[in-house]
Amino acid sequence: METLFTKDYVLFWAAALGVALFFPVRQLIWVLYMRRAHRQGTPDEAEGLRLKKRAAVTAALLCLVVALLYTNHLFGTQP
Repeated sequence: METLFTKDYVLFWAAALGVALFFPVRQLIWVLYMRRAHRQGTPDEAEGLRLKKRAAVTAALLCLVVALLYTNHLFGTQP
């Protein structure tokens, strides 16, 4: 069990952290997109789905970068 917490498993922990962060971050970004859409007019169902996909891409990239940086810092490895 102690081997899971070594520098060899940095990518495993980065992936686990990225997945754990993805869903709440995607929801937060989507809500922000929808609020902006409501200010500009009334978005329909198709616009909501398009904004949800856009939020998913943004959240995936953001969570991946943050998770990699955090785990590299935590385990003391160089990026």
